[in-house]
Amino acid sequence: MSSVKERFLRYVQVETTSCEANECCPSTPGQKVLGEMLVKEMQAMGVSGARMDEHGYVYGFIPAKGKTDAPAIGLIAHMDTSDAVPGKTVPQVIEHYDGGVIRLKNGVEISGFSFLESLKGQDLIVTSGDSVLGADDKAGVAEIMTLCEKMLAPDAPDHGKICVAFTPDEEIGRGADLFDIPGFGAEFAYTVDGGALGELEYECFNAASCKVTVKGVNIHPGSAKNQMINASLVAMEFAGMLPPWERPEHTEGYEGFYHLMEMSGNEEAAELKYILRDHDIRKLDARKQMMNTACEVLNKKYGDGTVLVELRDSYRNMKEIVEQHPEILERAKAAFLANGVEPIVKAIRGGTDGAQLSFRGLPCPNLSTGGYNFHGRKELVPVQAMEKMTEVLVTLVSVK
Repeated sequence: MSSVKERFLRYVQVETTSCEANECCPSTPGQKVLGEMLVKEMQAMGVSGARMDEHGYVYGFIPAKGKTDAPAIGLIAHMDTSDAVPGKTVPQVIEHYDGGVIRLKNGVEISGFSFLESLKGQDLIVTSGDSVLGADDKAGVAEIMTLCEKMLAPDAPDHGKICVAFTPDEEIGRGADLFDIPGFGAEFAYTVDGGALGELEYECFNAASCKVTVKGVNIHPGSAKNQMINASLVAMEFAGMLPPWERPEHTEGYEGFYHLMEMSGNEEAAELKYILRDHDIRKLDARKQMMNTACEVLNKKYGDGTVLVELRDSYRNMKEIVEQHPEILERAKAAFLANGVEPIVKAIRGGTDGAQLSFRGLPCPNLSTGGYNFHGRKELVPVQAMEKMTEVLVTLVSVK
């Protein structure tokens, strides 16, 4: 039997960074490499119907055992990792962490985080400091795969049908786009894609993206007076019209934000890429209107067609769907408590595949993986948290 640690260490070494610029699905070939690996492992352990479709989605199920009227429960994790930092991971294991500063191989230090004291004595998996670790969400993948092996053992507890799926391109907002809900076969599901052990989330942001394109007029600077429209400066002017206190670095809890993710340009053309987030859909609509208003003001100043704003909705707050099914939240809370873990019910300052799936008819709150500092070089996950989360999943799908 493979341990969750062994699985995780294997999976993170497959580079699966997704790429928003690529329209294909999956957006990068490494995701199918990992998908093929998972299908082979699932087939070897006896998971029924293990397969990967043409889009890189991996599916399988474990038939019910014993009591047959138990619900069909789904477990979902995503295979891709964020492109915020390089994705070619070389994992390192720190055994019996002493609670002090963690010095990674390239000199990066992990220190000053309040949660570190609580991890003293545990075995931590980190990176060399040159890449993302990929606990988001390969920790979830490893936990679900280990759950499958446990539930296929002769001494496994009785359970209903267990449906598992691993999705591509969640980090670029496309993870649920081509998900086969009827073929998946679950009555409800949980994404295993959260952070610290015990997290249970059924509220997320409402989300939109915004591309701002600026068309300038480039004239030689020696004769530019009253003629040049510097696209880069107009783009900066647009950015300056948004409230600076409503950026991610100044917000928390239920506070939404405007986040400038990327900018490029010269005198002739410039581009800004934003994401907009808010738990309240009315406030998100107001943010979208702010982008349109800024566009209108600048076009009035510099001429029609100077600035173009393109808005695209990404996902909605799954709260309005999941709260209609309180029994699935209570089931998760009970599973945590049965394994000595206090549930931490909190709103996600982000989103998961479960948000889109909930609105497509598959209620799908989010569970912890045990990891910390996602999307960065200082990402880490305790081995003991992954082991405990696997036990929680066993309880979650078992007949009570």
